[in-house]
Amino acid sequence: MASFHGNKINPSRFSLGQLKFYAFLVPLGIVMILPIIFIFSQSLKPLDELFLFPPTFLVQKPTFENIGSLLASSDITKIPATKFLFNSLTITVIVVVLSLVISAMTGYALSKKQFRLRKVIFEVNTIALMFVPAAVTIPRYLVVEKLGLIDNYMGHILPLLALPVGVFLIKQFVDQIPNELIEAAQMDGATDVTVFSRIVMPVIQPAMATVAILAFQAAWNNVETSTLYMSKETLKTFAFYMTTLTTNIGNNVAGQGMAAAAAMLMFIPNLVIFIFMQSRVMDTMAHSGIK
Repeated sequence: MASFHGNKINPSRFSLGQLKFYAFLVPLGIVMILPIIFIFSQSLKPLDELFLFPPTFLVQKPTFENIGSLLASSDITKIPATKFLFNSLTITVIVVVLSLVISAMTGYALSKKQFRLRKVIFEVNTIALMFVPAAVTIPRYLVVEKLGLIDNYMGHILPLLALPVGVFLIKQFVDQIPNELIEAAQMDGATDVTVFSRIVMPVIQPAMATVAILAFQAAWNNVETSTLYMSKETLKTFAFYMTTLTTNIGNNVAGQGMAAAAAMLMFIPNLVIFIFMQSRVMDTMAHSGIK
């Protein structure tokens, strides 16, 4: 094996052979990071820079005035933006936690438990991956309405807990655990809770991180539940409030600055959670079995 050490795929030291990769990846990375820079730059521009023609890419005189105006504004809905932000944070945390618990337990049960209709349930979950959200809008509304969740916080949470891709990813990871390992643990007196926490959870951590990102994005960026299920303004989310900035304000000068600040606040949590969990996501995509 030592003879292959110098030719390993990811050498720890720089070599001239890596230049061809840098020549491709560095320009590509610059192109991909430009929209991120623009979002931050746009949110920090004073009002006179926002309406410059031709527009500038980078801010010249950065200011936090737009963010301050956004958080203090209540002219549109008569409700402070911080209320919408609080709603989004609360709903997102609950959705992420419950989605992880439900997806992990369901994936484990579908993979390692024997019960009637197990394969049918998994096939239904797989088929659900093909449906775009717009295709199930009406059935979902009817379910929410029948459950009495209109103008209720659970109307934000319950529709987002159905995450077929989360169940699918976690089941695929649990499938890699040898049945003999679980049977040996059970023979030693391990309960289902012990097996799940001590054996299954360490294996599915990469998939759990991926599910957490997907659930976070679904909840944080969600506008549908506020639009369809909530008539009370105090129950709506920050993502919905952001749409009011771009539609109700029109070409109002101050409103454009607030919209730019709202776009930045919506983007930052997505960026942070992906940066902290991107290595786990890569493990999920490259996973091929237990080593």
